[in-house]
Order: sequence, then structure tokens, then C-alpha cells
Amino acid sequence: MIEGFSPIAQTAIGTSLTWGATALGAVFCAFQPTTEKRIRNVMLAASFWSLLQPAIDLAKTVDRVKSADSMGSVCYLPAAVGLLAGAAFIILVDYFFPEQALINTTEPSSPVYSPIVDDRLFGGLTSGSVRYRGNDFISPITFYKPRRSTHSPRVSSRIWLFIVAITLHNIPEGLAVGVAFGARDDSTAGGAFLRARNLALGMAIQNVPEGLAVSLPMRAAGYSFWQSFWYGQLSGIVEPLAGILGCITVQYVNPLQPYALGFAAGAMIFVIFDDVIPEAHRK
Repeated sequence: MIEGFSPIAQTAIGTSLTWGATALGAVFCAFQPTTEKRIRNVMLAASFWSLLQPAIDLAKTVDRVKSADSMGSVCYLPAAVGLLAGAAFIILVDYFFPEQALINTTEPSSPVYSPIVDDRLFGGLTSGSVRYRGNDFISPITFYKPRRSTHSPRVSSRIWLFIVAITLHNIPEGLAVGVAFGARDDSTAGGAFLRARNLALGMAIQNVPEGLAVSLPMRAAGYSFWQSFWYGQLSGIVEPLAGILGCITVQYVNPLQPYALGFAAGAMIFVIFDDVIPEAHRK
């Protein structure tokens, strides 16, 4: 983000910064204890500070470049709609693709990782219903004890869906950065550049916990640090591609961001509370 460069070059630099921030957050999975409570805390905090709060802030303006007032007192509605859509998405996938249908029943008797299941916390899935609570449930955040074998670790399908949701919400973020750098005119070039730069920096800051929220469950599921880091940074790689597209087309993509952020937050929060609420009822 160097003033005087072409909009496309500035977009490439700005979105590379946001991608790098996501990768930086993914690195921290090496230093975080992979305990169940720690992972939930990180994911829950990221769902608000990196997803819901920015969604509400973005809904207050139609155009981040022009800072035009928009929804005012009902600015929470796009975030709420996205939140409910994200949770509904996980519920529907849970119903039509139950967990046992995604598990290979031909695995050897000594797999690489065996789930450590807490009977007080985890429940089970049966046919004919979304879920029952029992001892055979593999939690969306399941922790594994490594064993010596050549087979691969396994992650719950809902964790993969959450990773996909995080990746998809990064597309409008990249588009917004590209639009901010591309929608300048000569009369306001200086101020527009500063606003676009600040937008890229703000998104980079919020992407740090997102990278950690993706890589930490992978690390806890038995993946190596480098594998967890790879998936964490991969969730942000779409931003440079989307940013270049937004800079070239200069579309008004900012109104899509609150819904996308809320969708990712809804998916994340549902995955967390799907375990927390049954535990509270048992106590």
C-alpha cells in the first residue's frame, strides 16, 4: 500500500497483508494448549470480535469509501440474518449428512487417533433424528490421542463446514479492499487512499484470530503444526484473488459483507454451543 502505485498494485499489497495476517494467526496454534475449553474460548471470541462486531459496523454504511450512512439503529439486522443462516446451514447439513455417514466404517481396529469422549459432554447420532445424546457421538471439536500408525487423522464434518464458511466470508472482504483502492478519483485520491489503507489494515487485524480459529481445531484433531498452519492460512488466500477482481470491476460489494460475516459467525457459534448446551443440561 504505497501511495502513487496503481490501484491494482495497491490492492495486491493490501490483500496480501490481510492474507499474511491470517497466516500469522494460524502460526499461534503451535503455542496454544489444545484443550477443549481453550479452543472453544478462541472460536467464541473470534466469532464476535472478528465476525459479528465488524458485520454490525459495516452495516452502518453503504459505502466504506464514501462513509454514507445506511441502516442506523437496525444495523444489526444483516448480522442477525447471516448468523441465523449460518446456524441453519450447519443444522441442515447435520440432518441430511449425519456424522456416521461420513465416517469410514472399514477403518482398522487401531486407527491413528482414537477419540477421547467425555460421557458428560458428548452425545450421539442415530438415524431418524438429527442427534441423540449418548456415548457414541464424535463431537465437532473432538480430541484425539495419537497412536503409531500410518493412517490420517480425522476431523468432524462440521469443522470442515466451519472452515468453508470462514473462507467464503473472506471473499467479500477481499472484494471490499479492491473496491476501496479501485474506486478513487483524482479529486479525492489522497483521502481515498488513506481510507482504503485503513480498511485493509483493519481487516488484517481482525484476520489474525480467524487464522487461529481455523488452525487450532485442526491441531487438536491430530494434524501436524504445518498441516494446521496450511489450512489456517488457506482460508485467507481467497482475499488477494477477490481483491483484484473487485479492483477491476469496482462493484458495490460492501453491502454483502455483513451477511457473509454473520453467516460465518453463526456456523462457528452453533458448532460451539452444540456441545456446551447439552453439558449444561446434564449438570
